[in-house]
Amino acid sequence: MAILESPNSGVPSIVADRKRPGPDVVSFIVMAALMTVGVLMIYASTREQLELQNLDPGRLMQRQIIFAVVAVGVYVVGSLIDYREFRNFAAWIYVGTLGTLVLLISPLIPAQENVKRWIDLGIFQVQPSEFAKITMVIVLATVLAPARQEGMQWKRIAQALFLVAIPSLLIFFQPDLGTMLVFTFMTFVMLFAGGATWKQLLALGAAAVGAGMVVFQRGMLKEYQLERLTAFYDPDADPLGIAYQQAQSVTAIGSGQLTGKGLFDGALTNLRFVPEQETDFIFTAVGEQLGFLGSALVIAAFVILLWRVFVIAATARDRFGSLMAVGIGSMIMFQVFVNIGMTMKIMPVTGLPLPFLSYGGSSLLTFAFAMGLLNSIWRRRSPVPGETYIV
Repeated sequence: MAILESPNSGVPSIVADRKRPGPDVVSFIVMAALMTVGVLMIYASTREQLELQNLDPGRLMQRQIIFAVVAVGVYVVGSLIDYREFRNFAAWIYVGTLGTLVLLISPLIPAQENVKRWIDLGIFQVQPSEFAKITMVIVLATVLAPARQEGMQWKRIAQALFLVAIPSLLIFFQPDLGTMLVFTFMTFVMLFAGGATWKQLLALGAAAVGAGMVVFQRGMLKEYQLERLTAFYDPDADPLGIAYQQAQSVTAIGSGQLTGKGLFDGALTNLRFVPEQETDFIFTAVGEQLGFLGSALVIAAFVILLWRVFVIAATARDRFGSLMAVGIGSMIMFQVFVNIGMTMKIMPVTGLPLPFLSYGGSSLLTFAFAMGLLNSIWRRRSPVPGETYIV
């Protein structure tokens, strides 16, 4: 290896001729594979019902393919942008996100099915709360990054919690309890990675439990949200509602057995015995049609993806990049666990989509951009093996 002289300091450098780190090919392949499975499962779970309605059986699949193509473009954009630039514009991104969330709950945006989560742009709908997840990763990473030098003080924790609380309340009024839970989990994980002590985390956890009890006792939850919680603990309380939905989901997954009934051949999936099976309950189609082996492969793909995420966090060039990676990883981890858990009746129904598989553009674009940011962090890591936090 040639030893070159640094143009700025005149000090010989042994890294000047090192190749710039390449992209994270593994995570991109896994992401593309999951999106492909998602497209197939969406088609498998909607084609027969669309045919019965005299509609194009590939209608939703085609839309998801368009979303997937756009998502790849978004991934490339996120990869090309230097992630460190977001630190300079975090305040503006935050204000813009709050403005969108305020607009969403204002009288200017009509409610859809008694909720206000989407902005109708004509050819498609946008769900701002999905994009708010990326905003909070950037904002929290910006606030918590300096804590490595000075330690995690309560003042910094309070600042982080205040910044999370405002969009959380706006999302609560939509209402969207699932996204609020994502924010909560992501905040705790990023605080832990940022240097918060166990005493601090336990105190925050106790406060969160107390706040949850107040919300529950004062009747601040919507009726359908209470029904979801009640049905989880007491299925007999709502046998034809949410409990029915989860019971049918478990039946569909179990009927797939080892190898599944075959692609497009699941009776429960084809006849739509499971509501919302192309969105929140997409994993039921995987379980019924691809069986235990297919389901295990999908879960293994998410495990590989999370492994890559935390490798990127460990090798990031700076503290900001590391915390961003941790935040994105916690966001993916939480949604995968909760979504698959609710289809298997080990978690209550929350309405969180399964990353990369569930039908919908906002969620897919959000996670694709998040993966692009991870790739940006990976590509800008130190060329010296084992050297981190050099900037």
